[in-house]
Amino acid sequence: MMKDFAFGKENFMVIAVAVVLIIIGFAMMSGGGSTDGVSFNPDIFSKQRIVVAPIITVLGFALVVVGILRKPKDHPASGAEKGKA
Repeated sequence: MMKDFAFGKENFMVIAVAVVLIIIGFAMMSGGGSTDGVSFNPDIFSKQRIVVAPIITVLGFALVVVGILRKPKDHPASGAEKGKA
């Protein structure tokens, strides 16, 4: 019994990869705070946190859009097209 989903398997795979990229990007941005809450820690301005991690996160969000808008290859024809010969 085949369920009629709006997305195909490839769409779900692209969205899953995008979610993983977003999680990795946010994880790379985290940390680097001061230990006592008062002193300054220069690690907050590392290239990883202010350049690489946001790029990875934005790529993840863009990939989500691609995964949503991509037309599935294994999607059956719509009802209007089934009647045509």
